[in-house]
Amino acid sequence: MDSSPSLAAPVAARPFLRRAFDALLFSSVWLAGAAAAQTAASFRRWPAAGGVNGRVVALVFAATLLVYNLDAVLPFKHRQPAAGSGRKAWQQRHRRGLAALAGIAALAAGYFFLADGWWRYLPALLPLTVLALVYSWPLVRWQGQRRALREVPLLKGFLIAGVWSAITVGLPALALHHPLAEAAGLLGQRFCLVLALTIVFDIRDLSRDRAAGTRTFPVVLGLAGAKAVALAFLAAAMLLGFERGVAPLGLWLTGLSAATVILLADERRNDYFFAFLADGVLLVPAVLYFVV
Repeated sequence: MDSSPSLAAPVAARPFLRRAFDALLFSSVWLAGAAAAQTAASFRRWPAAGGVNGRVVALVFAATLLVYNLDAVLPFKHRQPAAGSGRKAWQQRHRRGLAALAGIAALAAGYFFLADGWWRYLPALLPLTVLALVYSWPLVRWQGQRRALREVPLLKGFLIAGVWSAITVGLPALALHHPLAEAAGLLGQRFCLVLALTIVFDIRDLSRDRAAGTRTFPVVLGLAGAKAVALAFLAAAMLLGFERGVAPLGLWLTGLSAATVILLADERRNDYFFAFLADGVLLVPAVLYFVV
């Protein structure tokens, strides 16, 4: 008996699911969700404050989506060859869609920023905003070429980790009118975890950074040295977590998932390893914080 009619729907669904999965990962929605989840978890630092502020979480989601999609549609990036990267090829094909998504995210972030009075904190937030937006823009002329902040030797990872942790920890502290010093342990723990994972993405970009002269940890120290540094920062994050009294099960699961991604990282791995698994590690501590 011909079984093709019964198989037609599942087979037809596969390309749709693949396209949806690609859109989730390569449009940075997955990454923005991780930032939002970590922001929600930060509110648990002050349990007496009345729970998670959903509007702050939405602001962080929209702002993250805006920053990463603006970076993805930079004109000079679309003149670069995809060089076998499915992620880059997808972003080049969907440049207009990413620009539209960035525009929607800008409207949403702008609404929450103005409606909730965040403009009062502009002196504190402006430097973070500028750093996030000019991270990839080649604005400074150095040695005869225009350079971006990400090209300063070894600064790339520290910059990303600093902005990420300041936003996902600092905004909840500001919203609850608590000094950031009260969350210093959480801030340090998140900084070290994010920094460890940025080295994973530097491993992904090893050949491209080496060719461009961008001195990241893998370029300077080699693959093994970069992994050792990443594991050292992960160990620091774990120690800070134990010191803060984080639930051991959640802490160990986070450490195990991050260590696995670090040890398996290689620039020859496909885009799903980095976009889904490596970025997904950022979701682990946030989700476990609510369930463990």
